[in-house]
Amino acid sequence: MRKARSVFGWAALTLALVSPWLGAAPPVQKAVILATTTSTQDSGLLDELIPLFEKQTGYSVKTIAVGSGQAIALGRRGEADVLLVHSPAAEEALLAEGSGVNRRQVMHNDFILLGPREDPAGLSKASSASEALKKIAMAKAIFMSRGDKSGTHALEQQLWKALGQNPEGQAWYQQTGLGMGQTLAVASEKKAYTLSDRGTFLALRKKIALRIVQEGDPSLRNVYHVIELNPARFPRINRAGGRAFADFMVSKAAQEQIKEFGIAIYGSPLFFPDGASH
Repeated sequence: MRKARSVFGWAALTLALVSPWLGAAPPVQKAVILATTTSTQDSGLLDELIPLFEKQTGYSVKTIAVGSGQAIALGRRGEADVLLVHSPAAEEALLAEGSGVNRRQVMHNDFILLGPREDPAGLSKASSASEALKKIAMAKAIFMSRGDKSGTHALEQQLWKALGQNPEGQAWYQQTGLGMGQTLAVASEKKAYTLSDRGTFLALRKKIALRIVQEGDPSLRNVYHVIELNPARFPRINRAGGRAFADFMVSKAAQEQIKEFGIAIYGSPLFFPDGASH
């Protein structure tokens, strides 16, 4: 018995000494952490795209759907492998500081101003998004902001700033601190105006009592990018998985899916593909 234990002991020691020279590859990380904006989740787009990606690649995706600002903050801390977001200024800052790399345009839709069906502030008669917001301020009509540092919130703040207005602190200007879908529900309940991406509105329009009161202004264009995290700064991220997801989002298969998404249910696409390989 003592001899048998001795043999096993020598075998274990030999393996420990030799294994560093065998060049064994580390385990492959199969889970990809995607930090993204709530609009890609609330619209249902990710429910179409992620299963296709998982089937094609063998990776599994763990989705964290928050505002773009929060998604970018997760990336800045190395707590995600890849980002799918729509907040251009924040994205550019992430790249400039070296936390993000290889930013690629995936798709676009647009933002729209929504309001109660009666449209008490008369936004539907405005000639631009700026004029529409001016009407809200003049009428002191309730405006529901996400207030969550998301891409939608960032654009809204830009629009107010361009008007020379800072509505924060005004009784008519209220913030939910919630995602797009939940903010639409609150705005509907309070008969308030709000800014939304078109995709989330179309996906939820049968559940809310809001209508489009202003659309088509060039300032309301809504562009989505996929961004990989910098492995030199965050060595523990799933670099291969993040790159695989980013490549997939601009691939022909994903771009075709984006092009068709929403047509069968809503009669028009919710997003328009912009991927370079499309």
